[in-house]
Amino acid sequence: MQREKKTIAVMVGIFCADKHDSGKGELCSNCRALLDYADQRLDKCPFGADKGPCRKCEIHCYKPEMRDRVREVMAYAGPRMIKKHPVLAVKHLLDGRKGKSKKKEDGK
Repeated sequence: MQREKKTIAVMVGIFCADKHDSGKGELCSNCRALLDYADQRLDKCPFGADKGPCRKCEIHCYKPEMRDRVREVMAYAGPRMIKKHPVLAVKHLLDGRKGKSKKKEDGK
């Protein structure tokens, strides 16, 4: 879960620095709000450490507007992570190959 938080933080950072001309290490207020929202959703994920990629999840706990914003960030920053954070990028790609998160059935 910590690596997932780091990955989204790096992606938002890349996106904000390039698109919003924010200072290095600084996020604009909109990107800060998006990152805070993503962190809150990850903290409340019912699957915890067993979670798969959010895009494959059957729950979809993000509001539609926030899902669209995260998709935009990932589409832009994902390919750029290979140069800036190659290890994190490869781990993120491997995590994306996991199956979808499913609710655990009681008693099993």
